[in-house]
Amino acid sequence: MRLLKFINSINEWIGKVVSLTIFPIIGMIIFEVLMRYFLRRSQLWVPEISVFLFGCLFILGGGYAYLYEAHVKLDVLYDRFSQKTKAITDAITSLFFFLFCGILIWKGSEMAWESIVTLERSPSAFSPLLFPYKLLIPIGSALLLFQGFSKLVLNLNLILNGNKK
Repeated sequence: MRLLKFINSINEWIGKVVSLTIFPIIGMIIFEVLMRYFLRRSQLWVPEISVFLFGCLFILGGGYAYLYEAHVKLDVLYDRFSQKTKAITDAITSLFFFLFCGILIWKGSEMAWESIVTLERSPSAFSPLLFPYKLLIPIGSALLLFQGFSKLVLNLNLILNGNKK
């Protein structure tokens, strides 16, 4: 169970850290609005960097969201299940979850590697390197996969032993 606590604490820490990126995003957007409407000078870098930061928040925050069960679910039936039935349902559907995460890691790694090798740049006038952002796809997917593993172990424990811890 120490491994599960470690996985949970990593996703907790990363989730809290990346949540702070919302402040630079807000600051950049306010800056852009002020520059555009008061000084009539739009900034090339603001839209792109704010989208990249939001992408970081989104992809690296996935494990944190899964830790706190903040992902979208079809709750119409699920909420009526007992804890054990929920655990069985989650354990069965985790196969699809692991497949999804595996494909994200595989294809995201390919995409990131190609971006590194070619030193891919954004086609915009600002033209930043893209590989740092593309590297976050397999990293964030791995964090999500590890959190799914943690949840699966807890669900199997509930199914087999009748307790969540």
